[in-house]
Amino acid sequence: MSKAAYKRRDSVLKIIVSEYIATATPVASEAILRHHSLGVSPATIRNDMASLEALTVIDHEYVYQERNADGPGKNKIKESVSGDQYSITNTVDSSGKMSSSSTTVASSDIGAVNTDTDLYGQFGSIGMIANSKKVAPFKLTRKEVFLALAKEVPDPAGGEKLIPNPYKTWKDVNSSLPAIKIEVLGPPPTSGTRDAFVELAMEGGAKKIDWIKAVGEKDEKQFKAIAHTIREDGAFIEAGENDNLIVQKLEANPNALGIFGFSFLDQNMDKIQGSVVDDVEPTFENISSGTYPVSRSLYIYVKKAHVDSIPGIKEYLKEFSSEKAWGGDGYLPEKGMIPMPDDERKKYQKIVEELKILSCEDLK
Repeated sequence: MSKAAYKRRDSVLKIIVSEYIATATPVASEAILRHHSLGVSPATIRNDMASLEALTVIDHEYVYQERNADGPGKNKIKESVSGDQYSITNTVDSSGKMSSSSTTVASSDIGAVNTDTDLYGQFGSIGMIANSKKVAPFKLTRKEVFLALAKEVPDPAGGEKLIPNPYKTWKDVNSSLPAIKIEVLGPPPTSGTRDAFVELAMEGGAKKIDWIKAVGEKDEKQFKAIAHTIREDGAFIEAGENDNLIVQKLEANPNALGIFGFSFLDQNMDKIQGSVVDDVEPTFENISSGTYPVSRSLYIYVKKAHVDSIPGIKEYLKEFSSEKAWGGDGYLPEKGMIPMPDDERKKYQKIVEELKILSCEDLK
């Protein structure tokens, strides 16, 4: 391999890590070329990715799990059909070493990640609703977001029943909102940002309706079917993973809203602005502290048993949890990651230093 190829492969690795940290979603070759000028084709980037995978630095993204029949705590992992999305190596599989996620492991599934050999740290935040700077910032509640975007909503005539979403404008949802067409551009269901939006905005809004909240307390599956199913009549537009396209459409239609990871909003502050949700402004401090209702933390999981046996993991953890990386003036916040407050960073730096074992108590 030539020096130029080695240099390009190193650049690809740095881009994958920084993009995955910033968005908590797999990184495709086309996305790398869309945001970074490397002067090569997607096929060349895929070859670089395959080379990095062979070095066990990255791995194919695993997109869902299926419970095996041979006992609790066992998971069968199925690989993404696309074959061209990569993330830091998945840890749920017993052969994995390290993984980033925008959710904590469910305490009910803690056996599936071999608790006696796993540790984790919290390291930042994602999630944002935004609109064009050509108009004033949009102000919404999570309940209004749910009513605007759910496929089925409570019948406005009353009663505890759902009907196909009849709302065409924001004023239809709430008479105090503007009489403009509901149009929200967002990522596909495979995106971590979409997961965060559905969980925080849609579920959060559904829980503001007492009888739907009661459904959730009795039947979580039915509640998620209500809260997670987004309308398909044009009010919500899946814009793929192309955040640049969303920005262009927001500029063309200032009345539309977009859903982003914070990093992309941060990179386009001259064009778009975060929306106020539940009377909370999307400030750096509100996102970092978790006060902004539609942002959530990112987590990293590591196989403790592999820390000493796999070259580079210990050094990676030390670097990742250093102030020069995730601190307020570190290079990760420069990429758009919102750092944790000082006391939280100190807490997780200690967890990393001590290689603290993950417990059910940590997940509460």
